[in-house]
Amino acid sequence: MSDSIPTMPSSVDAAGTGTVPHAHAAAECPKCFTELQSDRDWWRARPAGSRLVGLVVSRPDMPTVVQQRDDLTRFGVPIEGFRHPAPETMEGWANRLDRFFGTLTGGDVLVVASVHALGATREDEIRAIADLRRRGVMVKVLPHGDRHLHDATFSTHG
Repeated sequence: MSDSIPTMPSSVDAAGTGTVPHAHAAAECPKCFTELQSDRDWWRARPAGSRLVGLVVSRPDMPTVVQQRDDLTRFGVPIEGFRHPAPETMEGWANRLDRFFGTLTGGDVLVVASVHALGATREDEIRAIADLRRRGVMVKVLPHGDRHLHDATFSTHG
C-alpha cells in the first residue's frame, strides 16, 4: 500500500513554469491525506489490515470506467475485483453498492473519481458518506486530471 509508484510528469506546475510529478503514492502524500500534516506516521498507525480501495462506476455523469480505473491506479489505489459493468445482472445498482460497502472495514480508505459514484441523488451521496464515516471508513475523491486526493464533500448533481 505504501510502495512508491513511478511518477508521470505533467506539462506544467501550478505556476505554469515547468514539470511536476502528476501521479504518486497517495498514501504517502500530505496533500492527499491532510492527516499526514499533523502526524507523519498516521498511515502507518492505521488499523491492521486496513486498505486503500478504489471504486469505479459506470454513470453518464462520470468519466468512463477505464478512465476512472487508470486515474486511480496511477495514484497507487488498487481496484480489487475490477469488472466492466454487466447490465444483464438482475441486481440493482444500489444493492451492488451496498454489498460493496459491506466489504469495507474501519480504517479502510475508499477512493472514488466523484462523490456521484456513491449515490444516484445528492441524498444518496450524503447518506453513503455518513454511513461509511460512521463505520470508520474514510472517503477520498480523485477528480480526473487532479494532482491530489480530496476529502469527500457533498455536492449537487447538475
